[in-house]
Amino acid sequence: MRCNNDYTTPSLPYRISSVWYRHARVYGSDFLSNAFPPFLEPLIFLAGLGIGFGAYVQTIGTINYILFLASGIIVTSSMYTAAFECTYGTFIRLEFDNVYDGMLGAPLSPNDLIVGEILFAGTKGFFFALAVLIVTWLLGIINTPLSIVAALVGFLCGVMFATLSMWITSLVKNINHFNFYFTGLLSPMFLFSGTVFPVENLPKAIRWVAEAVPLTHVVRMARAFCVPEGLSSYLLIDLLYCTIFILITGFLAVNGLKKRMID
Repeated sequence: MRCNNDYTTPSLPYRISSVWYRHARVYGSDFLSNAFPPFLEPLIFLAGLGIGFGAYVQTIGTINYILFLASGIIVTSSMYTAAFECTYGTFIRLEFDNVYDGMLGAPLSPNDLIVGEILFAGTKGFFFALAVLIVTWLLGIINTPLSIVAALVGFLCGVMFATLSMWITSLVKNINHFNFYFTGLLSPMFLFSGTVFPVENLPKAIRWVAEAVPLTHVVRMARAFCVPEGLSSYLLIDLLYCTIFILITGFLAVNGLKKRMID
């Protein structure tokens, strides 16, 4: 007697979206405590620096300093939320909660899990960039029509730091080692990537380093859409940099985490 098996493996988009949906459900189960602190932090930073430095620094070039600061902070919120999601979040799911073991029991591959998680981190980057952007609209700081595109840059920023963070996670054996990543890389990057003051004002040697790190490029892209007459052809180079960065770190993250999941 022949047994008919009508089971078919779900499509790739369905598998990836199911991973995204699982993370969204978990995140939304305690939405207020998950979302409020990361949303509030950049606004506190904007208020503190805006009130403090704003009294002494009126403009950066031809741009009002508060506008300069706000347009950069939009994507730094994306950077931090994606980095936390794909370091501590991924590590806990991998090592402590054994979430991936259960998910791999479904018709999901390690690639599906990693790509779905990266897209979820990018979505969080978009959400927080949009939330900060809306507040700056309401305060009258940013009012250019194209500024909505800065939220999409937030998604790009989230994906970029998700791939970087997941690659770091694939190398980390102790959760406390993430302190080196946040303190030694992300915090200096935040200060020297054109968020608080222009990269052009840095010493030449530090300027080269600033151009090599990813945050500089998304800050410049977001600011270009928030500042009148900020668009230029140079933004295509920034976009190319981000694309290459995602491909390289994404490849490293997928291969590194696949080994850990299988082991």
